[in-house]
Amino acid sequence: MGIQGMELCAVAVVIILFIAVLKQFGILEPISVEDSGDAELELSAVRHQPEGLEQLLARTKFTKKELQSLYRGFKNECPSGLVDEETFKLIYSQFFPQGDASTYAHFLFDAFDSDHNGVLCFQDFVVGLSVLLRGTVHQKLKWAFNLYDINKDGYITKEEMLEIMKSIYDMMGRCTHPTLRDSAPAEHVELFFQKMDRNGDGMVTFEEFLETCQKDKDIMSSMQIFENAI
Repeated sequence: MGIQGMELCAVAVVIILFIAVLKQFGILEPISVEDSGDAELELSAVRHQPEGLEQLLARTKFTKKELQSLYRGFKNECPSGLVDEETFKLIYSQFFPQGDASTYAHFLFDAFDSDHNGVLCFQDFVVGLSVLLRGTVHQKLKWAFNLYDINKDGYITKEEMLEIMKSIYDMMGRCTHPTLRDSAPAEHVELFFQKMDRNGDGMVTFEEFLETCQKDKDIMSSMQIFENAI
C-alpha cells in the first residue's frame, strides 16, 4: 500500500470504525417517526446525566429526532451513561480478530474523551459523531490531527506518527498481503513527513496537515462518503 493509501486508511478508518462501534453498541438505530413522541431526552433515566437537548442541538448538527434516537440506543446499551476505555477496547477489538486493536483503540478513545476523565459519556459520543459525519472538511481534519497529536501540543512528531502507524499495522494483523517488513511503519512515517512537513523542521503543524490533505483527492473523497450513515 502506498503512502496515499496509508494516509487514506489512517483518516477514513477513524470514521468507518467509530460508526461500526456505535452500531455494535446499538446506538445507531434507525430513526423512526415514532421517535418524535419524546419531547425531551430522558435525562433522569441514567446515573450520569448528559447535557440537555437544547445544548446538544446547539453543539451538534443533529436534529431533535436524531438526538433522541441516538440517546435511546446509548441508554439501552450503557445504562450508567458512561463507557470506560477497557469496554471500548473490548468492543473495538471484535472488528479486528486477526490483529491487536488495543493500542489504536486507546488513541481513538483518547480523541473522543475531550475532558480526559477516562470515560466517554453521551455528549462525547454525539459531539464526535457530529464532527465525523456532518462536520466541515476543516473540522474532520482537525479531529484527525488531534488523534495523531498524541501529547496534544499542537504538532505531530515522527515519534507520534510512528506509534499511530504501528498501531494500524498491529490492528490489521494478517490482513496485509504480502506480509509487511518490520520496517514498513517507519518507512511510511518518512514518506508521510516528506509530504506533510513542508518546512522540514521535523514536525507537522495543523496548517501543514490541512493544506496537504486538502490537495489529496482520495482523502477529500473519504471526508464526504459517511454523511448519510444514519
